[in-house]
Amino acid sequence: MTIQSLGVGSGLALDDLVTQLISAERAPKQARLDEKEESLDAEISGVGALKSKLSDFLDSVDELRSDTKLQGRDPAITNPDENNEPFTAEAANSAVKGEYQIAITRLASGSRIETADASAGGFSDSTDTVLSSGSGNLTFKIDNTGDSFDIAVSAGMTLQQLSNAINSSEDNFGVTASIIDTGTVDGGAKLVFSSSTTGDGNDLVVVNDNPANTELDRVATTDSTETATLLTPVVSALNAQATIDGIAVESSTNEFENTISSVAFEAKALSSLDSIGEFQTSTLNIGFDTEGLDKKIRDFVDNFNSVASEIDKLTRYGQSELEEDGALAGDFMARGITQGLSSIIGSNVSSSALGGLFAIGVELNDEGKLEISSTDEFGFGSGEDRLKDALEDNFDDIAALFTDEDEGIAARLYDYTKEYTTFSGLLASREQAAKDEKDQLADERERFELRMLSFEQILRDKYLNLDQTVARLNQTGSALLASLGQG
Repeated sequence: MTIQSLGVGSGLALDDLVTQLISAERAPKQARLDEKEESLDAEISGVGALKSKLSDFLDSVDELRSDTKLQGRDPAITNPDENNEPFTAEAANSAVKGEYQIAITRLASGSRIETADASAGGFSDSTDTVLSSGSGNLTFKIDNTGDSFDIAVSAGMTLQQLSNAINSSEDNFGVTASIIDTGTVDGGAKLVFSSSTTGDGNDLVVVNDNPANTELDRVATTDSTETATLLTPVVSALNAQATIDGIAVESSTNEFENTISSVAFEAKALSSLDSIGEFQTSTLNIGFDTEGLDKKIRDFVDNFNSVASEIDKLTRYGQSELEEDGALAGDFMARGITQGLSSIIGSNVSSSALGGLFAIGVELNDEGKLEISSTDEFGFGSGEDRLKDALEDNFDDIAALFTDEDEGIAARLYDYTKEYTTFSGLLASREQAAKDEKDQLADERERFELRMLSFEQILRDKYLNLDQTVARLNQTGSALLASLGQG
């Protein structure tokens, strides 16, 4: 007799019994594994959140640890005509504060060459042949700059084909060829060369490298001897011109670099004219970029507080059974980060006349957060007042407060925070260790499931024997009862 399910032969609830025994065996070990996995998931999530907040804080600190980012100058331009902005300006950190009256009186331009009218030996239209026989070569160059490229001209090449060859040349340094149809028989079609190279003396030169082929003289300014004068520029290359506080200045381009020490401005348009035809000046004021630095300091405060709040949330203990602990409740590393950051923030910087962050209105409050207070509690002025005074009176000293190589607060915070946030930093190592432990937990769970399968098989074998034994006893009993009944 084959028993398909426990208890079928004996009539006992053996299948339920086995299920209960397995559950009793599984429950404590399963709970331990689940609790451990939940703890590891919380740790991985918490460490990841903390690392993200610290990375944001690192970025804000990075904006404060470099002199070049803190000592910026702010060039402000006031134009007499709001519809016309003659120039833009930039200033290096070394620029001296000052105010300048500037007018753009001429923009830099490149040279322009036109071929002659058809009646004077030019071309009748764009399909007219440049070279009827033989071959030749044209060299386009700017003598002062050394820029140069060549165009080969073959027999039968049309004016349009020559224009296309010039514009598509890979070596072209800024020469544009175009064709203008005058619409008259005498004027015909003109091939126009426009050069983007600006500045006095930088006229485009077009050389006919084959003087014997005089047909090319129609599109050249000189021959290979460079003694012949053929076409001449109708517009010569010119310098840009401006006045600074009444002083005339020039530049070969529209960019005036260091014309004012450590200041660059770029001409965009001619200055507007006044009622008597004089160029009106715009005011260029070189001042400290107080607005930019103010924002960097406030971003620093906000990002520190974001880190502090995240650590508080992650490390807190629930105040009651209904309130869960943080993912890193009581974690020594997270608490240590807060203490380390606060220690640096509260330190003194001897190389700065300001001494510490308190002098620029930034201080730690009772909750361990940074603030720029709006009230004066100790007679030193509010945080807002101290920050405003420092930006106006000690702008460059703020840089030393943050950037000093040995004591600078931002420099030290950056190095300290980077230890935790880099790819191989402390938090990354902590996160990886938790992930490795979770992998080991998965292996342990797999081994546990195999043990439970083995345990279940042992129980089923054991109670199968019991079921079969009871079934045989029941059969024997039934047979005896049947025998006795017949007698």
